Amino acid sequence: MATRLLQFSSTLRNLPSHNALSKLKVPKKWQSSACLLKEEALVNCPPTKVTTLDSGLRVATEDSGAPTATIGLWIDAGSRFETERNNGVAHFLEHMAFKGTSKRTQTDLELEVENMGAHLNAYTSREQTVFYAKCLKNDVPKALEILADIIQNSKLGESEIERERGVILREMQEVETNLQEVVFDHLHSVAFQGTPLGRTILGPTINIKSISRADLVEYITSYYTPGRIVLAGAGGVDHEELVKLADKLFGSSKPKFDVNIPQASCRFTGSEVRVRDDLMPLAHIAIAIEGCGWESADNIPLMIANTLIGAWERSQGGGVNNASRLARAAATDGLAHSFQSFNTCYKDTGLWGTYFVCDRLTIDDMLFNIQEEWMRLCTQVTSSEVERAKNLLKTNMLLQLDGTTPVCEDIGRQILCYGRRIPLNELEARIDSVTPEQVRDVCTKYIYDQCPAVAAVGPVEQLPDYNRIRSSMYWLRV
Repeated sequence: MATRLLQFSSTLRNLPSHNALSKLKVPKKWQSSACLLKEEALVNCPPTKVTTLDSGLRVATEDSGAPTATIGLWIDAGSRFETERNNGVAHFLEHMAFKGTSKRTQTDLELEVENMGAHLNAYTSREQTVFYAKCLKNDVPKALEILADIIQNSKLGESEIERERGVILREMQEVETNLQEVVFDHLHSVAFQGTPLGRTILGPTINIKSISRADLVEYITSYYTPGRIVLAGAGGVDHEELVKLADKLFGSSKPKFDVNIPQASCRFTGSEVRVRDDLMPLAHIAIAIEGCGWESADNIPLMIANTLIGAWERSQGGGVNNASRLARAAATDGLAHSFQSFNTCYKDTGLWGTYFVCDRLTIDDMLFNIQEEWMRLCTQVTSSEVERAKNLLKTNMLLQLDGTTPVCEDIGRQILCYGRRIPLNELEARIDSVTPEQVRDVCTKYIYDQCPAVAAVGPVEQLPDYNRIRSSMYWLRV
């Protein structure tokens, strides 16, 4: 699928515009071939159909005719909508969803899914909760009925709640061994101090031990409403059939205007947190500035800048032949074991930065090279670099849509974030329209002379003082 989409993108890019074509004297047989080529390319990219039910629930599908399908419920509810008292309840609910309903016991649910040969899963982020199933296209109605039963009729039994406390506490211990997740949790805590985005998704231990059935029911009542839910489907799905099924299964739900919940605003604070542990072999560090939200026009230039920084690890090699300047410095001078740039977007804000792992004695040099590269993006980025980054960004986006599950995820997320699915050709055109001047201007707006947030774990004694890090966020030129 990704190969066909890539061919479609290059085809549109290479075809002449309508005005240019009208001025050329092209033989009819060639004109018909060009038209067929365009039509064939468009066939390879099925449209996304969207229908809003009377209850407010949105159904969005992309029918590719595949023998399998992925359907899921994307809910506008995550840890950002929690309070300090109930932080962790959204993730707790994700665990409770598979512990039985008023129609099915946990065993019945597991057997039913297994007998279909389907896969049922869920995850919670800071702004969304997702329940999805991957199955054969003929089993879509049954899978949807199971998903509807899970989010509407979960039993939330006291014994199951007590059992899941232990499961989540063990999961928290496992997360603590994943240093990348630990660093990013610390980064959010200092970047968005005192706001919902600063809290972890799993919540603190004291909350997990005290969350009650009443807390779970209250969260479901407040946020699991049709107007906050998108039913997304990709692969072998029939849109009209899915709309009818959704209307039948969710038609009795409360309308979308039943609860008007204001979104908690989140402010960015330039600051740092250091968790020093000299017994650890490597330092794990993230540095970021405030990015933009999903709907901001600055998002694509920042994504291009993010691609310019790139990612690298020692197993890749490359040395002086790496396209990324930072990768060349890290490889040839041995400054880091790995690094990766990131652009994490939320509704109204974001984090744009770099995460790296290095030896304790190369922290200063690696951080210096990262900030130098950031300043270069603001002042000296070249046309050839931007063109390379745009091509790489388009390729990565298309390769990420290889399969029904990532396509379904893309549909659900975009409908929640943008209110529509952005067509691939529109996205490609928006990327192509970005100029080096725009990249420099947007980077100057968000990066240049801005206070960063820094999170560091491990042997971080050599990490420069925050004031020195802040002073490297601009250049003084004579």
